Amino acid sequence: MGIYIFVSVLVIVACFLQILIVLVQNSKGGGLAANFTSAGQTMGIRKTADFLEKSTWTLAAAILLLCVVATAVIPRDETEKGSRIQQSINNTINTDAVPVLPTATPPAANPVTSNPQPVQQQPGK
Repeated sequence: MGIYIFVSVLVIVACFLQILIVLVQNSKGGGLAANFTSAGQTMGIRKTADFLEKSTWTLAAAILLLCVVATAVIPRDETEKGSRIQQSINNTINTDAVPVLPTATPPAANPVTSNPQPVQQQPGK
């Protein structure tokens, strides 16, 4: 479990760095280097853009590799069978609290007493 957490933290840090590097770059190629126009001739603006591009690709490859490693080191306990949800359900059900349903059917009701017929009066009485 410890190595999985370590690799997951590395993936998150690499993603955060990737976000920062992409935001620093300019979509037209200027990026961070565009701010140093006068000093660019002596310090080499092109080197900054190359560094940012190489670091973007390097971090992308590192994130891909770390995701594959994280998948490989997911902790799998062989002693646990079934899902954690099913185990939680099994642990919380109290078998004494489950009602026992009747298996026999109740006797049929007597049709004479349960559904009385109306008394018909004879004509003339």
